[in-house]
Amino acid sequence: MGSLAAILCLILIHSTPSFCSIESRTAYEVLEDYDFPIGLLPKGVTGYDLNITTGKFSVYFDHTCSFSIESSYHLKYKPTIKGYLSNGKLYGLEGIYARLFLVWKEIVEIVRSGDELVFSVGILSSASPIHHFDESPQCGCGFNCGMAIDM
Repeated sequence: MGSLAAILCLILIHSTPSFCSIESRTAYEVLEDYDFPIGLLPKGVTGYDLNITTGKFSVYFDHTCSFSIESSYHLKYKPTIKGYLSNGKLYGLEGIYARLFLVWKEIVEIVRSGDELVFSVGILSSASPIHHFDESPQCGCGFNCGMAIDM
């Protein structure tokens, strides 16, 4: 009986990402299963829920997380972010914001297009190389944590 379950699990793994081990995988690993880099989520995820049938997910943090990337992108993650996940596409997003010209706009969709990620805030979108998200940023300081400033 155990080997039947193992065979079923292998079949399901190849047809649906992380079905058999979803409870033991981190949110970062699940992102990779769906062809996204881990750096789309900042460090500090405390938990997540994922319905593998519908792709509906929620990711949890202890508090709001804000940081800047390369001095030009300012991002904010609410304590709970929600949306839908499919291979190469995050959509119906709630709780992730980008600052555009002093106004915070909600990112509603992220699509992987080859070696780029396309971020949409309604009718506006911006592409960024995927390698910018190889590592998870840290709340407050992004990727520049612990960097000394020369005086």
